[in-house]
Amino acid sequence: MDSILRVLWTVVAQDTPQPLLRCSRCGRERPFRSSGRFRLNAQGRRIDAWLIYKCMACDDTWNRPLLERRPLAGVAPALLDALQRNDAALAQSVGFDTAGLRRHCAAIEVPDDDALHKTVVSHPAGTVHRLEIRLAVPHPTALRLDRLLVRELGLSRARLQALCADKRLVLAPDSPRALRRAARDGACIVLDLSRESDAAALAAAACSA
Repeated sequence: MDSILRVLWTVVAQDTPQPLLRCSRCGRERPFRSSGRFRLNAQGRRIDAWLIYKCMACDDTWNRPLLERRPLAGVAPALLDALQRNDAALAQSVGFDTAGLRRHCAAIEVPDDDALHKTVVSHPAGTVHRLEIRLAVPHPTALRLDRLLVRELGLSRARLQALCADKRLVLAPDSPRALRRAARDGACIVLDLSRESDAAALAAAACSA
């Protein structure tokens, strides 16, 4: 009989990555947050477009380049319409494009105020002897894997480390520093519950919101 509880944890970022830029008003480096609004400038047959960011301390602005002197005829009508409407989905997509953002700034802060959604993939009818947690992380997060597990399973850091040392908690892909790194899309955590006195409580915690 299958005794494996399989769950999917989806980590949903609540805010987009924030570039660290020198603010002209503050006179120092500050994090800037996406405003969700675009700025357009059309001259002749060419167009420029930017996503507007604001200093989190004083609201000074920085324009992140999206289109630079692009021939207007080469811009898809749907994209142009979305830019003109300040389409929220487009702003979010651009805001989470960390690789593109790094082309314009050297340092980026990734917020760790994520929401977590838990989905039970399969639940055994009897006693749970093994817990498998698979992570879905659609956007970058700064939330460390060890902090996520401690918070959601109610484990102490010492116990988490002991479980890893005894190979009762295994990570895939495995890495000596995986627990101390940000949670990654596709990661899998396997916890052997066969010798844990609170196995039922751990299984319940893995499923509960």
